[in-house]
Amino acid sequence: MLRLSLDALQILDAIDRRGSFSAAGLALHRVPSTISYTVAKLEQDLGIQVFERRGPKVTLTLAGAELLKEGRYILKAAEDLQHRVRRVASGWETELTVGLDSLFSGAVLASDIAAFYAVADHTRLRIARESLDGTWEALLERRVDLLIAAPGTGPAGGGYIAEPLGSLSFVFAVAPTHPLAQISHPIGKADMHPYRAITVADSARTMPARTVGLLLGQDTLSVPDMQSKFALQVAGIGFGFLPEPCARVALAAGLLVAKAVEEPRQDEIFYLAWRTGENGAALAWWIEQMRDSDVMHRLTNRLAQSID
Repeated sequence: MLRLSLDALQILDAIDRRGSFSAAGLALHRVPSTISYTVAKLEQDLGIQVFERRGPKVTLTLAGAELLKEGRYILKAAEDLQHRVRRVASGWETELTVGLDSLFSGAVLASDIAAFYAVADHTRLRIARESLDGTWEALLERRVDLLIAAPGTGPAGGGYIAEPLGSLSFVFAVAPTHPLAQISHPIGKADMHPYRAITVADSARTMPARTVGLLLGQDTLSVPDMQSKFALQVAGIGFGFLPEPCARVALAAGLLVAKAVEEPRQDEIFYLAWRTGENGAALAWWIEQMRDSDVMHRLTNRLAQSID
């Protein structure tokens, strides 16, 4: 009877991610012979070839790809079980991942992190950044445990609790040299269509990507974060909405021009969110810390400073 071990699945996963047996061995702190033996034994037991070998580089066969695809679900389930057991035993999570939208800097949380380590230095803390609906997807897919300042209303279907933290207003801004800067009337869709929009890419992997104010067929430059979007709009590469704190100093200095539009962007509400049924002590600490702090004010101020 075949026994497909978690150890073998971890080795397959590491080889696929790292691209070679030797790189997987380094990542897992295993000698190369152990990696090779495990793969050979698995292939023998299954009666299939898992990897195609081309010198030091290896790639999964179709059968190997299917095995690893399902195997990763098993690894994730085993990891979740391990965390749940440890949580029951101690009350404190072994690891907690806090997610932020890419608009904001994790440096804002420095004082909160220091206060957390003062009471829970045995919990490993991770700060992750996603964009737009990618933040909500990361929560629902368990890549993060808590969202701080997640933008917009979360996806339908529930499974999480969300509390509003605050909101940001947006301005439509272009460089003084941009053709749209010369238009005197409120700018409409027909005015925008000939020119390039600049947007922050949604990091969602499986959920539909969120787009804000884009027109059908609009030429669009997608960038990874608001800092890039701001710089490119100042350079006159394209147009778009910017959070008012981002644009404030640039508008005052004449680097950007705010324009009236026929369809202004509504203020964006940002949320504190976590999965229902989670009750670890570390998560509870962060929820209360964020409820009792001025975190949205701090995030907004840092946003303005980081753009200037």
